[in-house]
Amino acid sequence: MAQQKIVQTAGRQQLGEFAPEFAHLNDDILFGEVWSRNDLLSLRDRSLVTVTSLISQGLTDSSLTFHLQEAKKNGITRTEISEIITHIAFYAGWPKAWAAFRLAKEVWNDDIKGEDAKAAFQREMIFPIGEPNTAFAKYFIGNSYLAPISTGQIPFFNVTFEPGCRNNWHVHKASKGGGQMLVGIAGRGWYQEEGKSAVEILPGTVIHIPANVKHWHGAAADSWFSHLAFEVEGENTENVWLEPVTEEEYAKLK
Repeated sequence: MAQQKIVQTAGRQQLGEFAPEFAHLNDDILFGEVWSRNDLLSLRDRSLVTVTSLISQGLTDSSLTFHLQEAKKNGITRTEISEIITHIAFYAGWPKAWAAFRLAKEVWNDDIKGEDAKAAFQREMIFPIGEPNTAFAKYFIGNSYLAPISTGQIPFFNVTFEPGCRNNWHVHKASKGGGQMLVGIAGRGWYQEEGKSAVEILPGTVIHIPANVKHWHGAAADSWFSHLAFEVEGENTENVWLEPVTEEEYAKLK
């Protein structure tokens, strides 16, 4: 294998005036010489060793993010990093692995698309995603899925939204009682009542929706999202679907 020279300038850019010798050792020795000896140990293997060392020390800051990004560039796949961190967990500690996974998910996020993304999201929660929500598809922007969890006593469903998916503005009408309750179980989403600011929904967030209040809910633009939906008993109940949430309204949410 031909030796590839690694060029690093971070030391001089960030510490050149404050600690010039450290900057020299970082840029010219650590990366310019040690990392460049890829005729002895491949860049991929050096990334694996470095990531393992940082996680084992509990260093899950920007330095680990940088080396995870380099590991991806050096050929370590999403499946491989998942297995690597899982293996490290048994030797370095479970909390350290959790912290590392949060960073790794961001670095390899673009590698999870389509059915792979859906399958990965399913592994985050105990409830099933269910089947495509075709019966109500005309009231949603994007794809949603529906899974009945209980049909007795208190019927409720798991509703899953792909990134960017949301339902139209709607109202749960009732002359007495009624309304809906949502419980976030995975991913990140939004709930908004007309005239009020949107509320972020995370796992464990409980949203109480009064009857006769115009609102919408759905996924964040960058995240799959699931919530349990409980219909509250009432008299003369009716779900009235209204206009879609506009792209301009939705784009304001971060």
